[in-house]
Amino acid sequence: MTPPHTGPALRLTVVVGENDTWHHRPLSTEIVHRAHAAGLAGASVFRGVEGFGRSSRIHTARLLSLSEDLPVAVLIVDEEERIRAFLPELDELVTDGLVVLDACEVVRRPGSAGPPEGAPAE
Repeated sequence: MTPPHTGPALRLTVVVGENDTWHHRPLSTEIVHRAHAAGLAGASVFRGVEGFGRSSRIHTARLLSLSEDLPVAVLIVDEEERIRAFLPELDELVTDGLVVLDACEVVRRPGSAGPPEGAPAE
């Protein structure tokens, strides 16, 4: 398991509710653990402060209207083939959420010592 190389990559974003579960475990946690088991480069979970989905019900963390089901985004970046090979795992897990793929470019990865090869020096 190594971080993605610098250069073209695919970003997988999975947006679910923080109360969504898989066998009594937070769904975002299950996605992260499966991504780890699949050998993907890494996964991060971000908790939203406000949002709405298909139900059009707004969920917010504002003090006067606390929500108990804020949006949670799981973000994974790796080589395209590795991300696409992981997608069938999500078919089983994500029944009421959003799965998005974006082409991206990795310009710096954890542990890299400086700018990517071919980048202009400052």
